[in-house]
Amino acid sequence: MPDASVDIRWTRTLRTQSSERMLGSIGGRDAIAVDIHHLANGQVVGTVIVLNDAPIDDVALPEILRRFDEDFLPGVEIENGGVLFSVVRGQFLANFESGV
Repeated sequence: MPDASVDIRWTRTLRTQSSERMLGSIGGRDAIAVDIHHLANGQVVGTVIVLNDAPIDDVALPEILRRFDEDFLPGVEIENGGVLFSVVRGQFLANFESGV
Protein backbone atom coordinates (compact mmCIF):
# COMPACT_ATOMS: atom_id res chain seq x y z
CA MET A 1 0.00 0.00 0.00
CA PRO A 2 1.22 3.51 -0.74
CA ASP A 3 2.29 5.77 2.08
CA ALA A 4 1.17 9.36 2.73
CA SER A 5 3.14 10.53 -0.29
CA VAL A 6 0.43 9.03 -2.53
CA ASP A 7 -0.71 11.58 -5.11
CA ILE A 8 -4.35 12.45 -4.45
CA ARG A 9 -6.12 14.66 -7.00
CA TRP A 10 -8.83 16.64 -5.19
CA THR A 11 -12.01 17.95 -6.84
CA ARG A 12 -14.60 20.12 -5.09
CA THR A 13 -18.00 18.58 -5.87
CA LEU A 14 -20.23 20.74 -3.65
CA ARG A 15 -19.93 24.09 -1.91
CA THR A 16 -22.31 26.13 0.24
CA GLN A 17 -21.67 29.12 2.54
CA SER A 18 -20.68 26.83 5.41
CA SER A 19 -19.84 23.44 3.94
CA GLU A 20 -18.21 21.67 1.04
CA ARG A 21 -17.49 18.21 -0.30
CA MET A 22 -14.18 17.18 -1.80
CA LEU A 23 -13.56 13.98 -3.73
CA GLY A 24 -10.04 12.60 -3.98
CA SER A 25 -8.92 10.25 -6.72
CA ILE A 26 -5.78 8.19 -7.10
CA GLY A 27 -4.77 6.99 -10.54
CA GLY A 28 -8.10 8.17 -11.95
CA ARG A 29 -10.19 6.16 -9.45
CA ASP A 30 -12.28 7.56 -6.60
CA ALA A 31 -10.48 6.88 -3.31
CA ILE A 32 -11.53 9.31 -0.56
CA ALA A 33 -14.29 11.85 0.13
CA VAL A 34 -14.29 14.65 2.69
CA ASP A 35 -17.40 16.56 3.82
CA ILE A 36 -16.37 19.76 5.60
CA HIS A 37 -18.50 22.00 7.81
CA HIS A 38 -17.29 25.46 8.86
CA LEU A 39 -18.76 26.24 12.30
CA ALA A 40 -19.64 29.70 13.61
CA ASN A 41 -16.86 29.47 16.24
CA GLY A 42 -14.22 29.15 13.51
CA GLN A 43 -13.66 25.43 13.95
CA VAL A 44 -13.95 23.03 11.02
CA VAL A 45 -15.40 19.53 11.39
CA GLY A 46 -15.39 16.93 8.69
CA THR A 47 -16.32 13.39 7.81
CA VAL A 48 -13.73 11.48 5.82
CA ILE A 49 -14.75 8.37 3.88
CA VAL A 50 -11.92 6.19 2.59
CA LEU A 51 -13.21 3.67 0.05
CA ASN A 52 -12.46 0.04 0.87
CA ASP A 53 -10.44 -0.57 -2.27
CA ALA A 54 -8.52 2.73 -2.10
CA PRO A 55 -4.74 2.38 -1.95
CA ILE A 56 -4.63 4.30 1.35
CA ASP A 57 -3.65 2.53 4.54
CA ASP A 58 -4.69 3.66 8.02
CA VAL A 59 -1.14 4.68 8.95
CA ALA A 60 -1.06 7.20 6.07
CA LEU A 61 -4.30 8.96 7.07
CA PRO A 62 -2.94 11.47 9.63
CA GLU A 63 -0.42 12.84 7.12
CA ILE A 64 -3.00 12.90 4.31
CA LEU A 65 -5.41 14.85 6.54
CA ARG A 66 -2.65 17.22 7.71
CA ARG A 67 -1.82 17.98 4.06
CA PHE A 68 -5.54 18.41 3.28
CA ASP A 69 -5.77 20.92 6.14
CA GLU A 70 -2.77 22.86 4.82
CA ASP A 71 -4.05 22.91 1.23
CA PHE A 72 -7.77 23.60 1.73
CA LEU A 73 -8.39 25.00 5.21
CA PRO A 74 -6.45 28.26 5.62
CA GLY A 75 -6.70 29.90 9.00
CA VAL A 76 -7.40 26.73 10.99
CA GLU A 77 -4.90 24.13 12.13
CA ILE A 78 -5.46 20.47 12.83
CA GLU A 79 -2.60 20.56 15.38
CA ASN A 80 -4.36 23.04 17.69
CA GLY A 81 -7.89 21.62 17.57
CA GLY A 82 -9.20 23.92 14.87
CA VAL A 83 -10.04 20.94 12.68
CA LEU A 84 -11.69 17.67 13.71
CA PHE A 85 -12.08 14.78 11.28
CA SER A 86 -14.17 11.64 11.79
CA VAL A 87 -12.85 8.88 9.54
CA VAL A 88 -14.85 5.98 8.10
CA ARG A 89 -13.77 3.21 5.73
CA GLY A 90 -16.51 1.86 3.48
CA GLN A 91 -17.85 1.31 0.01
CA PHE A 92 -19.96 3.41 -2.31
CA LEU A 93 -23.44 1.96 -2.77
CA ALA A 94 -25.49 4.40 -4.86
CA ASN A 95 -26.87 7.91 -5.18
CA PHE A 96 -30.38 8.25 -3.81
CA GLU A 97 -32.45 11.21 -4.97
CA SER A 98 -35.92 12.37 -4.07
CA GLY A 99 -38.50 12.39 -6.82
CA VAL A 100 -39.24 15.99 -7.72
